[in-house]
Amino acid sequence: MAVAAAFAQVAADAAGTVQAVDVLDAGSLLAAFGALGVAVVLFAETGLLVGFFLPGDSLLFTAGLLCAPGAGGAVHLALPQVLLAATAGTLAGSQTGYWLGRRGGRALLARSRARKLQEGAARAEEYLARYGHAKALVLARFVPIVRTVLNPLAGALRVPARTFTLWQITGGVVWTLGLTLAGYALGSSVPNVDRYLLPLVALVVAVSLTPLALEVLRARRRPATADPEEQHP
Repeated sequence: MAVAAAFAQVAADAAGTVQAVDVLDAGSLLAAFGALGVAVVLFAETGLLVGFFLPGDSLLFTAGLLCAPGAGGAVHLALPQVLLAATAGTLAGSQTGYWLGRRGGRALLARSRARKLQEGAARAEEYLARYGHAKALVLARFVPIVRTVLNPLAGALRVPARTFTLWQITGGVVWTLGLTLAGYALGSSVPNVDRYLLPLVALVVAVSLTPLALEVLRARRRPATADPEEQHP
């Protein structure tokens, strides 16, 4: 009975911890799960369509900040562990998304009713058509939602596995190491940088959403620029 009660208490504590974590808050995720949380979140964001809302950019930057010697908060991470976890999570997730797309095809994307996900799929296909496989796979890493959808879409469109693997690794390494080391560099140069964590994360989120906002503005301007041509052939 005592053993059963102990297991029940552990399960209750674990459930309470999970409920207390805000999956949209990078700081909350890192405080609860550390480097392992980085790997899991990036795997879900880049490999599973349900992870399109997860905060990949802000998570990497925040993790880098919390690795710096100048970060004196309650949470402190080891830079080698974070870099390894981030790289492993994003590369494994992207490869998983690709193979899911190969097996499920476009039906995999069609099952989702999320408007943002469908818009992301349209942008991802546009990236592939405009930039080609290599450039699209690298650029998509820096665009929220697109980096989630492009991997299964590449599988559905039968992008050669060797080409996909080469360029998703290139883009994944540049994205994960770049953002993490940027956070680490800032944290190392600014004493007690954790005091400014919220505004810094907000800035990273704003910057990461800039390509998405530019795409939306450009899409809205197209009909306006197309109408005169239609009226005056």
